[in-house]
Amino acid sequence: MAMGRQTGSELAKRRQGIAYAGLLAALWLASTVFAQSETPKTKPVAGPSAPKVTAHAPSRYRPDRFAGRAGEYYRLIWGVDSLAVKWTESGEIIRFSYRALDPGKAKALNDKKSEPSLIDPRAGVSLVVPSMEQVGQLRQSADPEEGKSYWMAFSNKGRLVKRGDRVSVVIGQFRADGLVVD
Repeated sequence: MAMGRQTGSELAKRRQGIAYAGLLAALWLASTVFAQSETPKTKPVAGPSAPKVTAHAPSRYRPDRFAGRAGEYYRLIWGVDSLAVKWTESGEIIRFSYRALDPGKAKALNDKKSEPSLIDPRAGVSLVVPSMEQVGQLRQSADPEEGKSYWMAFSNKGRLVKRGDRVSVVIGQFRADGLVVD
C-alpha cells in the first residue's frame, strides 16, 4: 500500500483496524483493573520501590502455625501446645512461650538441668538463655501446671535473629523446628 492516496476500502480497513486495536486495549485495561480489585491485599514489601498496598480485614489463615500433625505431635509427645516465638525489647530478646496440657510430659521443658537454645540457620547463630546475678536464668523452671503458659527469654545481642526467621528451639530431648519469629 502506497503512502500517498488511499482508496475508500483501504481507508475503511485502516479505521476498522484502529478501532479493533482500541477495543483490545480497552478490554486489556478493564481486565487488569478487575484482576487487581479481585486479588487479596497483602502487607507492603519493604523497600523504596515497593508498591503501596493496603490490607483488608485480617485473615484467619496463619502460615506460621503448625500443621495438624505437627501440633498433634507436640500435644501427644510433649504435652504442650500454643508454641510461639516473639521478637521483644526492640529485638534484644527473643521470647519462646508454650502452654502445658499434660504436666508430666511438659516437665522436660522446665527442667533446670537442660540448657535451652534457639537456633537460627539463616543468621547462623544459637542463642542461649542469659543468667542474671540477682534473678538467675530468664526462664520458668517450676513444675508445670495444666493450662498454664510458660516462657523463656533468649538473648539476641546484635539483633541477629530477625522477625520472620524460621527457628528451632531445643531443650534437652525436646526440639521444635520451623517456628516463625513474630
